[in-house]
Amino acid sequence: MPELPEVETVRRGLVPVMEGAVIAGAEVRRPDLRWPLPERMADRLAGRTVLRLRRRSKYILADLSSGETLIVHLGMSGRILVSGALQGRFARAHAPHSSHDHVVFSMGNGARVTFNDARRFGAMDLVPTAEVESHWLLRALGPEPLGNGFDEVYLAGRLRGRRTPIKAALLDQRVVAGLGNIYVCEALHRAGINPKRQAGRIGTHRVGALASVIRAVLTEAIDAGGSSLRDYRQADGELGYFQHTFRVYDREGTACRTPDCTGTVRRIVQSGRSSFYCPACQR
Repeated sequence: MPELPEVETVRRGLVPVMEGAVIAGAEVRRPDLRWPLPERMADRLAGRTVLRLRRRSKYILADLSSGETLIVHLGMSGRILVSGALQGRFARAHAPHSSHDHVVFSMGNGARVTFNDARRFGAMDLVPTAEVESHWLLRALGPEPLGNGFDEVYLAGRLRGRRTPIKAALLDQRVVAGLGNIYVCEALHRAGINPKRQAGRIGTHRVGALASVIRAVLTEAIDAGGSSLRDYRQADGELGYFQHTFRVYDREGTACRTPDCTGTVRRIVQSGRSSFYCPACQR
């Protein structure tokens, strides 16, 4: 599933063609994705200006001139691709629709924005902009890890006394929003923390270092366009390339990349998810 860096990369790719532009028309090619799509969705989008594109956790939020906000979640395999608009020095031509193109936005500037989702685990909803933060998908989310509400003091407070493994604590969207399996594995490795360690038994100094590492890993991943492992593509169709710098994720049985460490990356399963770590340098 795309995590915060992938969703932020897609949002940034959409800004030049959607923000400030009019949705000339919308084509809803099926009644549902993971859940039913909003009633009269095409009519409610047509003729509206996209005032702002923002992100909350793993959701893209498009604030519209109608006073509504379109909430978009990519799910497991969702892609949002732009065609017919200048991207760098090139314009990507409109391709014939595929059977997995479920929602198509025809922008007034000539761009076409297509939501493609082979597995249909993605989701969309339309809600009043003034009520978006209380939407059931968003209301319980913790602070953004790249925002001012997330720092070592906050993280130490949320981890204090918790007996759950640190890996599970960081994946809890109520603790911090947008983190997923890939970037938690990578951050814990850089911070030298074993994913099995109880969250409440990590010292304050190490928690402070972990908060900084989380921010650094996410920033580097966004700069790299995210990680493309299976379905993820940027809005221009290109792959992300942060996966080429993974230190532990999906590297079971290979040498640890920490300088002077002689350990080997190991994989364990925690709460049904693979955790990759180096038992030699992650304590």
